[in-house]
Amino acid sequence: MSTPGDSSATQSASPIGRRSFVKGLSLASLGVALGVNAAASAEPASLTTPAAPARRRRYVIVGTGHRHELYRDAIENDFKDTAELVGLCDKNLGRIQVAQELSAKNGAKVPPGYLAADFDRMLAETKPDTVIVTTVDATHHEYLVRAMEQGCDVITEKPMTTQAETCQKIVDTTAKTGRRCRVTFNYRYSPPRTQVKDILMSGEIGDILSVDFHWMLNTFHGADYFRRWHSQKKNSGGLMVHKATHHFDLVNWWLSAVPVTVTAVGKREFYTPEMAKRMGLEGHHERCLTCPEKAKCGFLLDLEKSPRLKQLYVDQEKYDGYFRDRCVFRPDIDIEDTMNVIVGYDNGATLSYSLNAFNSWEGYTIAFNGTKGRLEHTIVENVYVNGTDTVQGGIKPGGVTTKVYPLRGPVRTVKPWTGSGGHGGGDAVMLSEIFGTNPAADKYLRASTEHAGAYSCLVGIAANRCFVTGQPVVIADLVKGLKKPDYTPMPTDDQPLPMPPQVDIA
Repeated sequence: MSTPGDSSATQSASPIGRRSFVKGLSLASLGVALGVNAAASAEPASLTTPAAPARRRRYVIVGTGHRHELYRDAIENDFKDTAELVGLCDKNLGRIQVAQELSAKNGAKVPPGYLAADFDRMLAETKPDTVIVTTVDATHHEYLVRAMEQGCDVITEKPMTTQAETCQKIVDTTAKTGRRCRVTFNYRYSPPRTQVKDILMSGEIGDILSVDFHWMLNTFHGADYFRRWHSQKKNSGGLMVHKATHHFDLVNWWLSAVPVTVTAVGKREFYTPEMAKRMGLEGHHERCLTCPEKAKCGFLLDLEKSPRLKQLYVDQEKYDGYFRDRCVFRPDIDIEDTMNVIVGYDNGATLSYSLNAFNSWEGYTIAFNGTKGRLEHTIVENVYVNGTDTVQGGIKPGGVTTKVYPLRGPVRTVKPWTGSGGHGGGDAVMLSEIFGTNPAADKYLRASTEHAGAYSCLVGIAANRCFVTGQPVVIADLVKGLKKPDYTPMPTDDQPLPMPPQVDIA
């Protein structure tokens, strides 16, 4: 999930060295920035040579907006004994320096920073094992391909990419280089969503014939996509790619199936100049910070009231001119806010999906219709705005409801599995699997490669094509050489079924 300001501009510049960063640090943190342990330097060297520690895996992160902090903090805190951050890269000098300051606060060795034009030099100088990509969605492929060609494994935020052509490049490069490409679908790891997978695997509702899935974004989180770089399809692929790739991946993984055909319609009717006037404004404006009608606009985002947003965006505008608080009613927005999709799967199941970005609550409701019953599952999420102290994907207390309705039997209310933190507890579980040592075997096969990443984003890419042409799209026509991901076995349509009990309805 990429963040505002993480982009891949190809401006020419040199790497940010220690000297320029250290100028902004206090004396107390100077030793950290220079990689010097002041306490140790005052003690005589030990007469006993300690055993050499196991080599830590080396990581660099490209894209230093808010999202990169998930990975940086994990590397520098919980997994500092097995992982180390050796480089940071972004187009924005100011955000690199903010990221370095945060590394210093973590007590970690401050990694050198490089501007986007020096990405290849960063790889040569820092020699990472793995490159983590958290840039603007449309640039993911640039760094993934270049990193793998230079011998690195890669980890990318979802969506893996935004176009069929760039998806093909990633798939071809992994095949050619043999490097590992991982897409971080943290929703798979959220305990209540894993529990749904567990129930479906058990065969309690039989094999799945159809799925009804409705995702709601509220006017806090949903509106935020219309302020930021996401509001242009050239950057994000629209919500069908940027946001719904999470949802399509969940369905693919829940069903252990891959999409075959896509039909879709989409429109933008809420975040428009006309809606601003209907709500009593004179019209749209450029941004909240300078808006003459901000006092009466319910969509105001006051960046200067949030120290974190101000530091990360307002203070860094001088480097790239990026505005984090653009008007949600601007006419130049070209992404949809209302979308409906029908997906046909290789196992015969059909998905009916909707995404609306202006709802009164945030979360989703999904129903799986099987040959032995129906599973209904709902999650209500907390209010979230990117870059603030709110928790992304955090679940409201009591916000999970899961019920199983057998054919002609009493409903079973399921006590939900629980977790805490981002994405319903999924972030912590996923990070442990990525950065920990010797992770336990996963019966749910939640780790995702480029093939799962491709199938998820290609549903959204196909939907975008449908919006334009009005015609169905065949996934196999978009990218060649895709393999079915490693999924768990599921109930199939060749297994015997119990006859439903007779019921006296007289």
